[in-house]
Amino acid sequence: MVTRMNLLAATHRRLSRPPKKRVLGITLVETLTVITIVAILLTIGIPMFTYVSNANRMSSEVNGLLGDMMYARSEAIKEGQTVSICSSANPSAAAPTCSGSTAWQSGWIVFSDVNGNGAVGAGDTILRVQRVFSASDTFNASNGMSVVTFNREGFALGLAGSVLVTLHAVVPNASTTRCLAISIVGQLKIVGSGTGGCA
Repeated sequence: MVTRMNLLAATHRRLSRPPKKRVLGITLVETLTVITIVAILLTIGIPMFTYVSNANRMSSEVNGLLGDMMYARSEAIKEGQTVSICSSANPSAAAPTCSGSTAWQSGWIVFSDVNGNGAVGAGDTILRVQRVFSASDTFNASNGMSVVTFNREGFALGLAGSVLVTLHAVVPNASTTRCLAISIVGQLKIVGSGTGGCA
């Protein structure tokens, strides 16, 4: 009987005592674990993000020139007259002009070239404009090419052999190089990059 009374008293004390409050929070070990995981993910992710964003930007730039060259060639064939595309230092101006430079990163213009002289003149119509690149990429043509004129058969006039327009990122290397090859017959293609430039 005494034992039963003691048991009831102990149970009553346990039930009447307020429950312990659980302390909420995180431990130092948990914090350090999370910081380590975040650091590892950032170490892997940031270079990959930079590579992907550079690759996308450069593909967009070289495809922009390729698209405008193809457009100029198709317009020349469709309209039956010469159409030119040239590098320009002022493509955003009210009356853009050809710069005569082999550096195409400042922009370019596509225009109907009535007299086929490779320069914007009276009677020529501006068909497309590409503004300066937002990044500090360089886009240089070989063989002194600053203008390409397509005749009504789609041939590229005035080229001294095939031309390679090479696009380099700010820090040039094989993975940040894209090239556009232009032949006298008007063939346009993007070629792969190698260790010394484009193959």
